[in-house]
Amino acid sequence: MVAVVLVVLLAGCSSGSGAGAGAGVRTGPGVVGTSASVPAWAHGMGTVRESRLPVEARRTLVLIDKGGPFPYAKDGVVFGNFEGHLPKHRRGYYHEYTVSTPGSHDRGARRMVTGQGGEIYYTDDHYNSFRAVLR
Repeated sequence: MVAVVLVVLLAGCSSGSGAGAGAGVRTGPGVVGTSASVPAWAHGMGTVRESRLPVEARRTLVLIDKGGPFPYAKDGVVFGNFEGHLPKHRRGYYHEYTVSTPGSHDRGARRMVTGQGGEIYYTDDHYNSFRAVLR
């Protein structure tokens, strides 16, 4: 009996997403989750909790919250959403900020993109994909 309870408990502990430290909660059709904690603007896309972001991304969020100063000249420029991965809005709605990449000699591929409605998105592959940041 004790062995059966142990097996059930261990199976429950290992049946999580298997996600690593940098992965976020996935939401969307057919995915069971806590959609009540996901804002409407983030439904249907990958998400990541702020606490699960790389430390450099969390530092960038602090700077965004404070209004700067930002370390890169292009921080705060309009993000055009030319790839169309984020919801469509008029030009000027989104702004982008560099997330430093240790060991990179340039701005790297990591960015935070903010929307005028309070949305925050993170990409670590230079706009090929985004995850909504949950605070």
